[in-house]
Amino acid sequence: MIRLTSLTLLAGLLLPAAGLSAQSAQVPTRNVPENLAAKAKIGEDSARAVALKRIPGTVETVQLLERSGKLEYVFGIKPTTNKAMEKVTVDAMTAHVMSVSAASSTKSKSTSSHSS
Repeated sequence: MIRLTSLTLLAGLLLPAAGLSAQSAQVPTRNVPENLAAKAKIGEDSARAVALKRIPGTVETVQLLERSGKLEYVFGIKPTTNKAMEKVTVDAMTAHVMSVSAASSTKSKSTSSHSS
């Protein structure tokens, strides 16, 4: 009886650890500097939701960049509908999608009007 209790206890301790390692494999590669995140009006989670609404799938990478004085979240998303990775750029101040493009492409197509 003691042996059975010990095995049950051991299994109970190991199962959550196995599930945790499976979850950590799904964590996207992040490059979100704290100093830039402090300047952003839109949080990473909100920007992610906007990007995933445009391209449903799994976020593989996320970056927060400052380009030409603008803060941008750039999400690498593996779409649910095909295998080609897509890059979605979201304005960190307004949450507008700035561009959507193939991740390997250097050109991007604008998907929203820009107003100054």
